[in-house]
Amino acid sequence: MRAFDKNIGALEKTQLMCCGATIGQCHAIMEIGLAGEISLIDLANVLNLDKSTMSRTVNNLVADHWVERIIDPNNRRYVKLMLSNKGQVLNEQISAVLNAYFGKIMNDIPENKREQVTESLELLIYALNKNNCC
Repeated sequence: MRAFDKNIGALEKTQLMCCGATIGQCHAIMEIGLAGEISLIDLANVLNLDKSTMSRTVNNLVADHWVERIIDPNNRRYVKLMLSNKGQVLNEQISAVLNAYFGKIMNDIPENKREQVTESLELLIYALNKNNCC
């Protein structure tokens, strides 16, 4: 598990930095992209971060014109986050980098074992989410 964590950390440091955003920004961009629109609190919960840390990250994303804040007309205290056009392009770049990287990894796994690896990863993710304490 530690080797897995170390390798994923190395991926983040080397591969995602080419997109021009920090690792935290990449994670936020991907989650906002998946959701379409999401509140700051919900985004913080998805990424398992406190609200103040998430707020600083989002402020930087807004300043870089990757994310837009949309105020709910029915409740001015509720703000939705959405990717801007520039943010959508960044999200596509991040996805392309990750797809290429993980595609290479899957190609190095024997074809008859890929389904087994996928199933094992799903079990691992389930266990990690279940035991996520921090």
